[in-house]
Amino acid sequence: MIMETLFRDYRWSLLFRGIIAILFGILALGWPGKTLALLIVLFGAYAIVDGVASIFSAARGRTAHNWGLLVVEGIVSILAGIIAFVWPGLTALALLYVIAAWAVITGVTEIMAAFSSHTDVGRDWWLVLAGIASIIFGVLIAVQPGIGLLTVIWLIGIYAIVFGVLFLARYFQTRSIAHTMANAPHSGLV
Repeated sequence: MIMETLFRDYRWSLLFRGIIAILFGILALGWPGKTLALLIVLFGAYAIVDGVASIFSAARGRTAHNWGLLVVEGIVSILAGIIAFVWPGLTALALLYVIAAWAVITGVTEIMAAFSSHTDVGRDWWLVLAGIASIIFGVLIAVQPGIGLLTVIWLIGIYAIVFGVLFLARYFQTRSIAHTMANAPHSGLV
């Protein structure tokens, strides 16, 4: 019963985070000419919501092996969002480095989570792909900050959509596991 609840919460988190990421990406791509303030608000809101979702998942699954990684990812996301709101006058370059660091750290924690979970690593390849996408995105904008804010907005939008789609794919991939768990005879352990 406990594992079913933890797994259901994990799946809910994947669904929620995937949808939020895709919506964020669509907004970023839909209005590329908006001001830097809009980008800061969108990124700040996304990072905070994503961080809260990660910490919520970790709190619900404290007995899970990789709950600490979710806490780290959540804290980093929330801090990145707070920085975006507290100092909205940051230059585009500073914001790019905050986003780059956040993306790289998020990618590393996703890859670590995939390899530290108790499930078959072959089933966690969606998390590995999401982590690799995050790292590539972070490195690209860190080494090429002069490519222009419009391009960065497009990269952020595309990254968020890819990240969200990968999380949704992982959610649907785990459907058969959830079905098996729900139909498995219970051993009487609570």
